[in-house]
Amino acid sequence: RIPGTALADWLTGPGYQRCMRLNLCPYAAVIRFHNPENRPKPNTICVANHTTPVDFAVLASDNTYAVIGQRQGGFFGAVEHILSSAVPTIWFDRGEVFDRGAVTDRMKEHVGTPGALPILIFPEGTCINNTSVMKFKKGCFEVGAVIHPIAIKYDPKYADCFWNSSQDGLFQYLLKLMTSWSMVVDVWYLPPETLQPGEDGISFSARVKRKIAERGGLVDMDWDGELKRSKPKPNLRLAQQKLFSDFIGAEDDEKKLKK
Repeated sequence: RIPGTALADWLTGPGYQRCMRLNLCPYAAVIRFHNPENRPKPNTICVANHTTPVDFAVLASDNTYAVIGQRQGGFFGAVEHILSSAVPTIWFDRGEVFDRGAVTDRMKEHVGTPGALPILIFPEGTCINNTSVMKFKKGCFEVGAVIHPIAIKYDPKYADCFWNSSQDGLFQYLLKLMTSWSMVVDVWYLPPETLQPGEDGISFSARVKRKIAERGGLVDMDWDGELKRSKPKPNLRLAQQKLFSDFIGAEDDEKKLKK
């Protein structure tokens, strides 16, 4: 980074965005940005649904963001290292409780810095299959910053852009994407949102998630996306069993009334 110069402004702005567009060329990317008047501003947090690691390049081709995400190894870790040399980054280990508090403090510090780049976060925490929006983690919604929602939707007629990390490594997945017909994607910038009186982080995140799902034509789900990697918690299973039991009971009562 070269702070405080015209060259630095160009490198972290138009120059950086042009590099991202070049990175998207191997995928034959066709990106349609809608409502650019709602493009995220400095000192804000941008949240988007997550289908593929390429989501970041798609968004960064039109605006420059600070990055927050899970610390990775291998090829993915090398990409993170390159990003860290270009823009402000916050990498964390999801399994470390200490890291969670430190990340929240870093976010507050960043958005409180005058002129700071908007922070880009994918609050689902994992890639989802381009049909749904799963439960958002509430951390970034409790920072107190303005939230800029973004809806991303890939056209499945041209490529299956979902990254199933349990099936393919990142490098293998990118090769599959490069050999697909094209990557056609719509990006909608939604109006900024703020925490409403009487609203907590959980309800705020659910409200933003619902708006992203509606705009992107996706299904709004309350399930945690991490369930694709781990078994559901016992209390979640019990809640679903009770819901099903109540549904069956209501049907039985209705049949008795008809008789």
